[in-house]
Amino acid sequence: MIKPYFPGSKLVILDDDPTGVQTVHDVFVYTDWSLESIRKGFKSPEALFFILTNSRSFTEEQTEAVHREIALRIWQVSQETGIPFLLVSRSDSTLRGHYPLETETLRQTLEGLGAPPFDGEILCPFFLEGGRLTIDNIHYVKYGERLVPAAETEFARDKTFGYTSSDMRCYIEEKTKGQYPAHEVICISLEMLRSGDISKIEQCLLQAEGFQKIIVNAEQYSDLEPFCQALALAAGKGKHYLFRTAASIVKVLGGVTDRELLSKEEMKCGEGAGLVIVGSHTAKSTAQLEELLTLSCVQAIPFQSDLILEGEEVFQKEIFRVRKACEEVIRCAKTAVVYTSRTLLVQEGDTKESALLRSVGISGGLQDLVKGLEVTPAFLIAKGGITSSDIAVKALNVRHALVLGQVKPGIPVWRTDEESLFPGIPYVIFPGNVGEIETLREIVELLV
Repeated sequence: MIKPYFPGSKLVILDDDPTGVQTVHDVFVYTDWSLESIRKGFKSPEALFFILTNSRSFTEEQTEAVHREIALRIWQVSQETGIPFLLVSRSDSTLRGHYPLETETLRQTLEGLGAPPFDGEILCPFFLEGGRLTIDNIHYVKYGERLVPAAETEFARDKTFGYTSSDMRCYIEEKTKGQYPAHEVICISLEMLRSGDISKIEQCLLQAEGFQKIIVNAEQYSDLEPFCQALALAAGKGKHYLFRTAASIVKVLGGVTDRELLSKEEMKCGEGAGLVIVGSHTAKSTAQLEELLTLSCVQAIPFQSDLILEGEEVFQKEIFRVRKACEEVIRCAKTAVVYTSRTLLVQEGDTKESALLRSVGISGGLQDLVKGLEVTPAFLIAKGGITSSDIAVKALNVRHALVLGQVKPGIPVWRTDEESLFPGIPYVIFPGNVGEIETLREIVELLV
């Protein structure tokens, strides 16, 4: 760690899926929000800690209830310990998730408990490692050498969290249903960030009031440093902010140093073969899966996830079949690769919530097959946000994990705790929307 921008305060990151630790190392992530876990996080020597909510798999009602509960407990522990905090809602760098519900719930709950009113909400979806850049207020997704406006990508067509605007000002207006108009959004431009005029950025931040939205443009990590300096100055003058961001600014705010990618020795893989679970069905995930299956050391095991439509008994038989196939493959010293159907399952009359709940049900099937395994894999890779969270919490029973670092840019590795199903194995959390075509194959080649 290098010096964080808010010494003496605890940076608490609420992560709506397990991929938010994509930029940090040697910090802890807690998979529940009990008072005990939050107290541990506040009392730890690290400047920051993560709470995995996995709220991207929740309904709106569940999300609101969970964020109200978490805000209440964070406030309670802060009052007990006398340690102030900054609260970051870390979400998807391609703009999917329960926004503005999550930060609005946090704001209302904390202000209701007696916290000072929040003057502004800072939105920074920049995530360099995944090629997510914000330039002239337009958020882009990088495909090779091309920058594609986020609203023109497959992520914007998400059944549950879709959107139509790449301009962050218009995105905010769209998502807040006009409550926060585009013309009232404060924009911190690249020109401002690169001018060296910290006071000008500070003045913009000091203008915020009434939970006004503030966009931070960023194309490289150095763009974030002057912003964080100005933010610390504004906060020192009594201004209060909530954050809705991707992973990159968390690293800067928390003073997390750079480190090289993890080696096989650092990850301490066990003996034998591993297990790969691919739940994400994005085009990128499918291409990465196809590339992985060219290796002779792996064995493909298709999981017919569409059988969820045939009823519980049929679906459970499929889970049992796949689990037994995994055990046989791993015992034969090959890495088992389980993957769901590669096309999005859509039914007539689908709503946002019905589509989400069906995805959660399929992920639950993957979780069940891992939980029942009678062999211990040398490593486990989970591809996809909901998939990786369900497997970590519900299958592996991880309660807190050490983030070792990244095996590839934007792809974090946890060390599972002693109480988990497979203690001490490296757990690779591979987001569905990062990496190159060969990245999944390269990770497996490193680990076997």
